[in-house]
Amino acid sequence: MNTPLDEPKEVIETVPTEVVSPETEPHFEEKGTIEEFTISGDALVAKVRELIHQGNIRRIILKNEERTLIEIPLTVGVVGGVVSAALFPVIAAVGVIGAMVAHLTIVIEKKE
Repeated sequence: MNTPLDEPKEVIETVPTEVVSPETEPHFEEKGTIEEFTISGDALVAKVRELIHQGNIRRIILKNEERTLIEIPLTVGVVGGVVSAALFPVIAAVGVIGAMVAHLTIVIEKKE
């Protein structure tokens, strides 16, 4: 006996979402500075760790030839400049990027 309940059904659920692009993302007026410099891939992990330990960094962006490779927001997970366990996978990803790319541009967004 073949009933409709015996047949597999494909369920598709549609969830309304709103996509916010970086150009339209709301920014709060906070004082800060942006620094940008070039670094070799070998020194990348050490430099990122040093920046995280400073504690006043809001965001680190790694770029290669003006393309953003990874963006690391540091408002969550860093308390008083202490690296939490949540950032260890990010540090590992930074190490992989550093091994693959010879020269990177680091953009640092600092709070004042």
